[in-house]
Amino acid sequence: MYDVAVIGAGPAGASAALFIAKAGKKTLVIDSDQSITKRAWIENHYGVKEITGPDLIEIGKQQAAHFGAELVQDKVTDIRKTDDGFDIQTEKGTYSAKHVILATGLWTDLAEKIGLKTKPATEPRIKTIIETDGQGRTNIPGLWAAGTVAGVSVHTIITAGDGAKVAINLISELNGERYVDHDVLTTKE
Repeated sequence: MYDVAVIGAGPAGASAALFIAKAGKKTLVIDSDQSITKRAWIENHYGVKEITGPDLIEIGKQQAAHFGAELVQDKVTDIRKTDDGFDIQTEKGTYSAKHVILATGLWTDLAEKIGLKTKPATEPRIKTIIETDGQGRTNIPGLWAAGTVAGVSVHTIITAGDGAKVAINLISELNGERYVDHDVLTTKE
């Protein structure tokens, strides 16, 4: 049983997974390798001079794995509520998690299949998004949404930030107090 399963390893999903794993939560990332970021050339991501979308995604996955997230390449086909969380069915197997974050980018078909409320999107070329409370919670307790699928701009810096925001909110809920993750620069003498 994972504490949190993140569906999608684009900027929102990998960013969420990085924060969750770094907070010591048992984290699973399931990625179908369909992120639109894989087609991007990026020169507007703060702190990065320029990078290809595939490289940004790979670095994000490596960062999440560095803190202990388990990464699986597979496609989620169903998510079912259980007494203690969720069963996540993929094409290759089943996983269990107490909480799930959907960071599926352009794709809302899974969200609609499992009964999440959706609404028309306002971002160009995005048709539908998952309805959230602004913190990332959906209408199904324990199911969260982050990034483009949750209605934020498709820009990688924004989706990554939204993934981090949703992760911080979820970690705070799990811990019962506001979670803050600040590393401090140390100097070597």
